Amino acid sequence: MKKGKIMRRDLSPFLSNWDFDPTDICVRKIQGLDGREKLQVRLDLGVMQMELNDRPDGTCPHGHFSLLEYYLDQLEIEQAQSGTDQNFYLDREACLELSQEGLLFYHRYVCLMRLGDFEAVVRDTAHNLALLDLVRAYAKNEQDRTIFEHYRPYVIMIHTRARGEICLQKGDYSGALDHIENGIDKIQTCMANSGVEADEEIEALSVWAEEIERDRPITLQQKLAQKLQKAIAEERYEQAARLRDKLISLEKNNL
Repeated sequence: MKKGKIMRRDLSPFLSNWDFDPTDICVRKIQGLDGREKLQVRLDLGVMQMELNDRPDGTCPHGHFSLLEYYLDQLEIEQAQSGTDQNFYLDREACLELSQEGLLFYHRYVCLMRLGDFEAVVRDTAHNLALLDLVRAYAKNEQDRTIFEHYRPYVIMIHTRARGEICLQKGDYSGALDHIENGIDKIQTCMANSGVEADEEIEALSVWAEEIERDRPITLQQKLAQKLQKAIAEERYEQAARLRDKLISLEKNNL
């Protein structure tokens, strides 16, 4: 290979304009030469690029959007032909391929979380949760099921976090807290069914719920109720009566 040709492929000029930060996930969206949006991640020794949509590596295994889609299609064919799924299973090789695909989606949703693209995080974590469900139901080897199940609490946590963030962007604090409660319930069910450890995931969601409750704007009724309690505690009964009347009026008008 000619020296000049090597120099034209040197990434140094590109990398010199984008510093690597070991304390952060250095990621950005760009438009590719094909017109499609892509993700670029700055690494210590270079850069990694992923498709923003479809499978992160841009491939179509067996002509499908993903391996998950392919195996779900194979399952559907088996059920249609035999009327049962008893002859369908995932061998070691299939589980290894699905594990590699799950890792691709993991890398992408971590980057998307950093960018605040929560809708895309929900999409990718839902993909990996469906992948875990498939392996749990059809892996031929028990060891494969056990290995995959260890990832479930973390994926549930990130999925929950993304759905909660979407609610917070809309000012829906109650919706975010509902997602957190549901996520914790799912993780606890996972712990009970498979015996995996997930204390860190539950703790992370619990702490986040406390932060949301602390930062949650209080309603007019809540403000009046707080003032009412204070007035009663300080024996300012006339003011307490007025505050009580205001609360009753608000409740009647559903304000």
